[in-house]
This record gives sequence, C-alpha cells and structure tokens, in this order.
Amino acid sequence: MILVFGKTGQVALELQSILPEARFLSRAEADLADPEACAAAIADARPDAVINAAAYTAVDKAEDDEVTAQIINGEAPGAMARAAAARGIPFIHISTDYVFDGSGDTAFATDAPTAPIGAYGRTKLAGEEAVAASGAPHAIMRTSWVFSAHGGNFVKTMLRLSETRDTLNVVGDQIGGPTPARAIAAACKAMAEGLVAAPEKSGIYHFSGAPDVSWADFARAIFRRAGRNVTVNDIPTAEYPTPAKRPLNSRLDCASLAAFGLERPDWQAGLDDVLKELGATS
Repeated sequence: MILVFGKTGQVALELQSILPEARFLSRAEADLADPEACAAAIADARPDAVINAAAYTAVDKAEDDEVTAQIINGEAPGAMARAAAARGIPFIHISTDYVFDGSGDTAFATDAPTAPIGAYGRTKLAGEEAVAASGAPHAIMRTSWVFSAHGGNFVKTMLRLSETRDTLNVVGDQIGGPTPARAIAAACKAMAEGLVAAPEKSGIYHFSGAPDVSWADFARAIFRRAGRNVTVNDIPTAEYPTPAKRPLNSRLDCASLAAFGLERPDWQAGLDDVLKELGATS
C-alpha cells in the first residue's frame, strides 16, 4: 500500500485516479504543521512507500509567513522521510524550480548550485535537504508550472479571464516548462515502484513539461487550443510586481529521468486533456 500525504491538491487528486488502492491523508488526518504527527501516521499505516503531495504553495504569502512555510515545507518532509527510513521504504517528495535563482538561460541540472530568491524556495530547499539526510530511499522531484483541471492554476485563470477580456498582458520574460499534474502523479508512482526494486536510485530528479515556453506563449496556446479569441501582449516581469520574486529562468534539465524510464511530458497534449476535462475545448 502507498501512503499519500495530500488529498485535495492538484497532484493528489490525479494520484487518486491512478492509485485507487492507495491511502490518502487529508489535512485533518495529518496536518503538515505538526511534523511528528505526520511521522506517526507513517508508523501507524505501515505502508510500502510514501508520496508527499502536500505543501505550503502560497508563494507570495510565504514572504510574510515563512515560519509556517518552513514547518510545512521543511520540517514535515524531514520527519516523514525519517519515518520512512525507519521502515526502509521509499519516500517520494515533490519540490520546485524555486530552489534556483532563475539566472541565465540554460536548463538547471540536478546538481546545479541552489540559491532560492524567496521564502518559498528557501523552505522547499530545507525540505529537500532534510529528505536527503534522512537515510530513506528517496526521490526528490523538482517540477514547475503545474496545471490541471483542479484547484487554482494558470490554465484555469486564463480561461476565467477570457470570459470577460479580449486582450491580456502576460509576462513574457519568465521561461519554463508547464507540467501536467497527471504526468507528475504518474512519475511519482513510477519512482515509488522503481525505488522499491532499486533503492540505489535515490536522489534528485527534474520533471517538467516540454517544450520550454514563456508564460505569454503558454497563454497563447491555451487560448488557441480552447478556441478563445484573446490577444496576448508580452510584458516584462518588472511590469507585474508581486510580493515574492519569480525566477526568470525555470528551465530544468530532465535527463536523469531515464533512470526510471521516464521522459519529459508533452504539455500541449496534457493541456488538451485538461481543456477537455473542463469542457473548454474549441
């Protein structure tokens, strides 16, 4: 049995469709703000593997609430991973491109120097370090620009805005790989199963959709594939200030995925699936 932390997030909801036999823990059952309770949940459930699909993801809010974000993103994953280590079972942890500073224009390798530029990235990096130090067979999956038919994400925001707007200004100087939550879920399953057979594959992996695009180009693809007549104007990040800085370069080198027989997902195909699920196809 696979134990999953998270029940209503984008990846957790997709995991429910591909892992119907797994047990999913809601916040009421395992609050990540209580790391030791999360560790106890693993000890009680006695699973064969653990996937952490829960996190503090409010990037801007984290700037003023880093203490809470640190507990949820940093301390809780460490406690979970140590509990997994005690049982000798794999622990899959989802992380982010925000652990990098977003400089340059080449894809970040898994061993590239980390240098987060905000609270969210700092707390996620702390979680990575705690998981790596736990002694558990583990896969830390860094991903980017997650989207699905569930929750709040860029695709759903663009569709909502297109209902009342025929022109939108969208940031054009941030580049990354949009990633379908369904593909992330499938990769988590593959990594969990792979680590059961080969725990020596423990490490950091990058998983993002291909090809890399700007937010503005991603928006154009959404409108084109949804049949929405919306003009997108590229603007620089400087013209769209937010409390937390966003990395300009979110490109991830995903070559290491071959260890699990995985490759970068086609985000355009994933987008078509999401639009169909939302009933937003042209």
